[in-house]
Amino acid sequence: MVNFCGQWKPVVAMIGINLALAVVNVLLKLTMDKGVHNLVVVTYRQSISCVFLTPIALFWERKSRLELTSRLICHLFLSALIGVTFTQYLFLLGLQYTTATYACAFINMVPVYTFLLALPFGLEKVNIRSKGGIAKILGSLICIGGALSLTLYKGLPLTNQHSHVAQIENHDYMMSAAKKRERWAFGSALSAAGCILWASWFLIQAKIGKSYPFQYSSTAILSFFGAIQSAILTLLTERSINMSMWVLKGKLEILTVIYAGAVGSGLCYVGMSWCVKQKGPLFTSAFTPLIQIFVAMFDLSTLHEQLYLGSVVGSILVIVGMYVLLWGKSNDAKEIVVKQTQAAEEEAGAP
Repeated sequence: MVNFCGQWKPVVAMIGINLALAVVNVLLKLTMDKGVHNLVVVTYRQSISCVFLTPIALFWERKSRLELTSRLICHLFLSALIGVTFTQYLFLLGLQYTTATYACAFINMVPVYTFLLALPFGLEKVNIRSKGGIAKILGSLICIGGALSLTLYKGLPLTNQHSHVAQIENHDYMMSAAKKRERWAFGSALSAAGCILWASWFLIQAKIGKSYPFQYSSTAILSFFGAIQSAILTLLTERSINMSMWVLKGKLEILTVIYAGAVGSGLCYVGMSWCVKQKGPLFTSAFTPLIQIFVAMFDLSTLHEQLYLGSVVGSILVIVGMYVLLWGKSNDAKEIVVKQTQAAEEEAGAP
């Protein structure tokens, strides 16, 4: 029973993490539609995450925390630059040039990117002669098919076919997207680049977790670096700095920043770091497509957006592909344990 609970803890954790991140994305979409600058959101988000996690890290890990070395600090700085600052900036920038659904669909490719990037570094191995290796390849291909279905195939509307209210609510957003349609390819490239960087973060975090296995402290430092980097990036990208852009006026903007900082960049990154340590980068990133599914559920229930056949088909494919990929990884792990057990028995029985 204890072994069963231990195996399912990372699964339950990742489902909860992606549900929380889906709420972050919905709030960010609403906030960005109100004209809040994307880098301002990232800077505040990381600052709140650092303030929220620092006292927890000081109390919870006060006795076991190791001393920080210059090498580890450099790794954390690089991790923040790749997995926090550039990832969030590129994703939000791509969101401006495309649509929310289209930009979020690229997140579904993160497990595939992680799997492909992990192969040359030896963090993942594929034996095409084993069932696990075949399942990994097949699961990745199914995930790609689901992502393409979500992105390219819209299909028939399944709900709210004559909802005039939904059309009014989304009118401003659709007009903004139409004005930038000529830069659609550029926005797609930005979203894809952001997802590749996020996939790279899982690999970097796997290395950091081995030398510094303290999730609260490392995430607090990560958020601190991310806040500084985002503020500097704002100064570099904005030709004229208007101080009014740093003022959050509405309750929605304030709520979004606080929630995205404390939960999205705080607890969620702590949880993902723990899952990377427990199960590896591929397992952790394999749950990323759930964000798109949860976002679609929130859009349908709270924002009253249309539900299309392509979204349902794509979501089903993503879930099936994720399950096949995880089964392949689990099967490979079992085969390794069996081989190690057989080797130990042979060595024990040898004269």
